[in-house]
Amino acid sequence: MSHARILLVEDEPNLRRTLTDLLRSDGYVVESSDDGVKGQELATKNPFDLIILDVMLPSRDGFEVCRRLRENGINTPVLMLTARSELNNKVQGFKAGSDDYLTKPFETPELEARIEALLRRASRGRAQLRSYDFDGIHVDFTKSELTKNGKSTALGEREARLLRYLIERKGTILSRDELLQEVWGYKSIPLTRTVDVHIAWLRQKIEDDPKNPKYIVTVHGQGYRFGR
Repeated sequence: MSHARILLVEDEPNLRRTLTDLLRSDGYVVESSDDGVKGQELATKNPFDLIILDVMLPSRDGFEVCRRLRENGINTPVLMLTARSELNNKVQGFKAGSDDYLTKPFETPELEARIEALLRRASRGRAQLRSYDFDGIHVDFTKSELTKNGKSTALGEREARLLRYLIERKGTILSRDELLQEVWGYKSIPLTRTVDVHIAWLRQKIEDDPKNPKYIVTVHGQGYRFGR
């Protein structure tokens, strides 16, 4: 089951609902918008693994949304959807920075195959985070070492992997089940406190007040979020 996050920007309500249900049934985490400006704001403020972007949108068309995302350094793969099939529109889409182009109407298996291909390509090309700095704290993932106030502390292998996973998805709420699967490679294990214990260890090394964390935040009933 994939946990990839997909942003769907499509103004046609029935198609938006249908695609959202389809993608969620395939295991993706889906957020949607029916407006170009709002879609661009979501894509800028939140981490996504893929953006599915309709061309004909209110407020701002898909070509312009894609172009502005690229100008702002957002390199998330973009799959453009459009009822237009003329070659010049496809060329316009690629020039705006899209990665693939699918003409409506399309068959579901083709959409799913294109999504999988884009995600695989992005995964192969995504370099792992080597270091990260925030509020005077430096994390060196190549050495599994954290430096705070000039004092260096070693990170255990799982601590380092967990912290990198949280940071790479900063601002996103991550469930315990997702963390178990993606960091430990486990399936859901009811009642396990593995994640909570490692979070507590990380907080001891990062937070000024581990009981009132401001970096690794608990979202009650949902999981954890890296807050910086």
